[in-house]
Amino acid sequence: MSALKNRVQLIGHLGKDPQVKHLQGEKVVAQFSLATSESYKNKQGEKVKDTQWHQVVVWGKLAEISEKFLQKGMKVAIEGKLTYRSYEDKQGNQRYVTEIVAQDLLMLDKKEKTTEKKTALVEDDLPF
Repeated sequence: MSALKNRVQLIGHLGKDPQVKHLQGEKVVAQFSLATSESYKNKQGEKVKDTQWHQVVVWGKLAEISEKFLQKGMKVAIEGKLTYRSYEDKQGNQRYVTEIVAQDLLMLDKKEKTTEKKTALVEDDLPF
């Protein structure tokens, strides 16, 4: 049971490109949002899609990989731990943040070169 202490596993899509910061001492950190979705039928029998947004933080080599290969919309699997922190904003208000510090990352999509490339491929594949 000790392996089940604080462990999170998610599969979802990136909500934005990773925001990467290069800190002192050659430390690298990346942050991105990850959307997970579930579908169910409500009492009226209508299909409802429920999306949850998660804030993910990766450090070191994983941050470098994220910077190089991840982009908005990609499907990824992450494994890490749930963390909580607080800070004081510019107005002096105490703010609380819940994040997942990912220790493992698996890319489930290939990175597209650019949005122009995607458009060009679609236009080139048309039969007329």
